[in-house]
Amino acid sequence: MNLLGREYLEGIFRAAVASADPARLVREALRVDADGVSVTGMEGSASVRFTDVKKVFLVGGGKAGRAMGEAAMAALAGRVAAGAISVPPGEGGSAGRVRFVEAGHPVPDKGSREAAREIRSLLAGAGEKDLVVALLSGGGSSMISAPAEGVPPADKESVLRLLLRSGADIVELNTVRKHLSAVKGGLLARAARPARVLALLLSDVPGDDPSVVASGPFSPDPTTFEDAREVLARRCPGGRIPAAARAYIDSGIEGGAPETPKPGDPAFERVACVVVGSNRTALAAAAAEAEKVAAATVRVLPGFLRGESRECAREFVARLRQARSSLPPGGTVVLIAGGETTVTVRGGGKGGRNQEFALAAAIEMEGEGGMSLLCGGTDGIDGPTDAAGAVSDGSTCARTEALGCRPRERLEDNDAYRVFSALGDLVRTGRTGTNVADLAIGVAAS
Repeated sequence: MNLLGREYLEGIFRAAVASADPARLVREALRVDADGVSVTGMEGSASVRFTDVKKVFLVGGGKAGRAMGEAAMAALAGRVAAGAISVPPGEGGSAGRVRFVEAGHPVPDKGSREAAREIRSLLAGAGEKDLVVALLSGGGSSMISAPAEGVPPADKESVLRLLLRSGADIVELNTVRKHLSAVKGGLLARAARPARVLALLLSDVPGDDPSVVASGPFSPDPTTFEDAREVLARRCPGGRIPAAARAYIDSGIEGGAPETPKPGDPAFERVACVVVGSNRTALAAAAAEAEKVAAATVRVLPGFLRGESRECAREFVARLRQARSSLPPGGTVVLIAGGETTVTVRGGGKGGRNQEFALAAAIEMEGEGGMSLLCGGTDGIDGPTDAAGAVSDGSTCARTEALGCRPRERLEDNDAYRVFSALGDLVRTGRTGTNVADLAIGVAAS
């Protein structure tokens, strides 16, 4: 096999995606027997005895909502009294007593609000002897959405669009989301009290912090209204924030709107959040797949993908060159990085953070042989496109210019999709049904 070729790169990427299969991860983590329910995750566990449970409710949402929900229903074997889970478009419907509500991403829509409304209604009816099993995955921030009182949905969505175009990272996005929401930042835990809650998280965020996954609806929120205002001032200067949203955050700072619940709040006394899969799961699988070729030296960079996509791509290529320099003659190194970059949108083109990464890397590798890479999102969706990402190498720029297209101009216009579509170098997996952030896979031969 040509280790610099697309087949090898895609094989590694697809193995990583397969490892984060939500149904399998839930089946492995959620155990139900005659005595009760237990959850064992990557770094923690929790259990509830059935003698302490009257009813079981199933709630949650995100890009993996359908698969996680069906796996949990199968494990609970008819014990679910009612449920509501938000899912991507095309995956809605009902199964047993659980309703799957189609919801929008990355900007909330009517379905997102409907899902939040149904979840809150179920939680409001849960009592001390009831158990709530919550299933959260990447995309849940948008797909479970209820604006705070006095904030019109359109205003909240306008703020989110501004932040998405500004290059805000996931922590910044969620800091603002939590403080314009009636469900995020621990507020669903407060709504569920006094019921027991077991939350299973499929993490797409750096460090797998439960307070960040899906904006932490069942987790204590370490951020404040003041933090939210600072993010808006930094990312969206010039007074473009809708008046109602700005007024609500200002009111929170002044004590006129309730702060999200913090660590130690009674809302979390009967809540356990367990991470059942994450980007680390995908990185381990990618490394195992790459190591099947004995000639390859494999190095993993957890959390490397962060910050501005094009800048991260240049640093990744530099790391790849550095790794190659230590190889013996004829050796090959595979560099696998995980995380999630951001893009500050200044142009009018089409693309996503992974395609932008691949194009910036191509420019950095221009004319250089013996190197290639793939950057893709494990959810199969990179920005507003039909691709997960793209592959590139030292010939990408020359091949692009041969088609009458200038790669540097396309990068400045945030138009990587046009380049890779023309070259046939997009990576298309379709919606994968999972989401554990992104991977960059680079190969270099000495």
